[in-house]
Amino acid sequence: MSALAPTLQAFFTQRLASQLHASANTVAAYRDAWRLLLRYAQDRTGKQPCQLDLADLGAPTVADFLDHLEHDRGNSVRTRNARLAAIRSFFRYAALCHPEHAGLIARVLAIPAKKAERRELCYLSQPEADALLAAPDRDTWTGRRDHALLDAAIDTGLRVSELTGLRNRDVELGAGAHLNCAGKGRKRRSTPLRKQTAAVLAAWMKERGGGPDDPVFPTRRGARISRGAVGRLVARHTAVAAAHCASLNAKRVTPHVLRHSCAMSLLTQGVDTAVIALWLGHFSGVPDPCKSARPNRPAGPRQELFRLPCTTGKL
Repeated sequence: MSALAPTLQAFFTQRLASQLHASANTVAAYRDAWRLLLRYAQDRTGKQPCQLDLADLGAPTVADFLDHLEHDRGNSVRTRNARLAAIRSFFRYAALCHPEHAGLIARVLAIPAKKAERRELCYLSQPEADALLAAPDRDTWTGRRDHALLDAAIDTGLRVSELTGLRNRDVELGAGAHLNCAGKGRKRRSTPLRKQTAAVLAAWMKERGGGPDDPVFPTRRGARISRGAVGRLVARHTAVAAAHCASLNAKRVTPHVLRHSCAMSLLTQGVDTAVIALWLGHFSGVPDPCKSARPNRPAGPRQELFRLPCTTGKL
């Protein structure tokens, strides 16, 4: 048996799952990266994945694989670097298990990440956000679910994985309405809700029903909605909204753009960037934003929001 197969299995079952206690999203991302690499090595060598050895995944093969991702699969530099991070993590583990391959492993670990260009930050203006929220057909069950999901996304700035992971028990609609979520890095936080969004969620959850552990935004069959499904529904409703708001035609709206929109709304109200980072779950070891970081928002509908020009950078 080759050294690769048992080491790769131990990397996922012991190193990631048991020792590092990696999140499900991290494990899935690493799994996908290795699926692609093993398929590429199989096509290149003619060997089945179970027959591949560490020598078949040397630095030249890995470098060619990274070029394949960019040029053949059309992946961005950021995606290329994320795949490389998954490969490096395994080879650092393999260096401890197989010191006899130290030279090969060192050459793989020496492959550098590429510098990525900073893309222009895309977010929704006030009319665009209103048009998107009006797009779902609220005469249907699916439309009411989508409207509640979009409203929650724009108001709270939750990541798509945080939205799909929400359970009924995570929604507090009483005094100090907020959402509890498990964020990136297994950090839990509470994100406040505006009265309008709390009312939308209250109506939806009354219709949705279910137990405390059921997903807030389920599929028709009651299962947790997938990240891909959220991306598709955002794209679908954006296409509908573009008929009434032409500026949406020039934007590629994704669930992460809704997160940017929340950040920009806070920024235009004069909220400190440190508080925005806390709000979005970028800080650790900071107070609960529901209790200490909620800014005084202007009364009435969404006013004075989204007025800054597009900037570069990451929020």
